[in-house]
Order: sequence, then structure tokens, then C-alpha cells
Amino acid sequence: MTEGNPAAPGLRERKKQATRAALVAAAVRLAAEHGAENVTVDAISEAAGVSARTFFNYFDARDDVFVMIGAESSARVRQAVLAAPPDVPPLEALRDAIASELAEIEQHQDLWRLHSEVLRRSPHLLARSIGAHLADELALAETLAERIGTGSPLFSEERPDSASPDDVRRRRALGLYPRLLAAVGVTAVRVAVEHWCVRQDEVAFADVFRETFEQLAAGLPAPAPADR
Repeated sequence: MTEGNPAAPGLRERKKQATRAALVAAAVRLAAEHGAENVTVDAISEAAGVSARTFFNYFDARDDVFVMIGAESSARVRQAVLAAPPDVPPLEALRDAIASELAEIEQHQDLWRLHSEVLRRSPHLLARSIGAHLADELALAETLAERIGTGSPLFSEERPDSASPDDVRRRRALGLYPRLLAAVGVTAVRVAVEHWCVRQDEVAFADVFRETFEQLAAGLPAPAPADR
């Protein structure tokens, strides 16, 4: 397990991240305005200021730009989980890693809102996005397994095709605890966001997020009955 903070990306990597982010932003904004089915690779590339050839250096197909919007975010969460000090409990390491990433995402909340609208209007993209989230959750579980010392040489960045023999072996090597912790962490974020969305004038999201993980860490004790 790596200690300390993840190494900052170099100039070349930052440029690649910036280009990828520009392509994603262009695709989402164009899809929100015109409908995803009417947006071409050429249009996305032109809006991002790159060539169509450059687009395919980052994405294998046009639809990938819509469903892989959080890929780098997920990778940073996994890196932060591994980089947390060894005496930090796994749930706390996961909470801190997600909190740091949410602070970054909050700066681009308009783009994420548009992305949600695009997915709602495009069922096939929504289905692919759900599949991508499930793959991210499995990758997070493998990272947590590595952190607690139950990793496997089978766990690599390149995921095998679903239901392939390699995928089955990889899933069998993954214990219940890291899978449950990853699923609980992802669900906790979703619930915190949904809870906060209808109470934005009452409470800060950071407070909701903190309370969510505090309840998890405490074992989800039942709250005291409300006074009547």
C-alpha cells in the first residue's frame, strides 16, 4: 500500500486530462442543446478545438464520451484510498477520498446537471452509464481489497469482458467485505446527494455527507423517536 498523497500528474498528463475534459464538456453541452442522437464526433471535436482523430485517442466510440464522464474522478478516488495513511480505517479512507473528489466536482455542478438531463433523455446512454458505474464499483472494491491486504494479482486496471472466464476468476478472488464497503460507499454518496437536493435551503451538502458517513461508522443505530 502506498503512503502519503498521490503524486501530482506531470505536464503531459495534465494536458491529456484537460483535452479529455474539454471533449466531455463539449459533448454534454451539445447533447443538452440538440439531443445526443444528433451530435457527431466532428461537432464535438470542433467545439473542443481538436481534430476527430484526437477524439479517438481518448474514446473508442462516440457514446463513450457521454458514459465515461466520471472515469478520471473514479481513478483519483481509488488512488486516494491507497494513499491514505495505513492507520486510517477503510471506511474513513473511502470517505475522505470521496469527499476530496466531491469538492472538485462541485466546481463543475452545472456540467453534471446537464449530463443527468442528457442521460434521462437517452435511455441507451443511461443503460451504458449504469454499466460503467457498476464496473467502477468493482474496481473500487478491488482497490479496497488491496488496501486491507486481500488483493490479488488478478486485479489490474484493464477489466476483462463481463462474464468472461477472466472476469469470473477476478470476481471470485474478491472478498465480501471490500465489495460491500464499495457498494455502501457509492450508495451513501447517492443518498446524501438526493437528501440534500430537496433541502438545499436548510443544510449544507458537506454536513449531510459527513453525517451520512458518521451514521455508517456508528453501525447505523436507530434514531431516537421524534417528540410528539
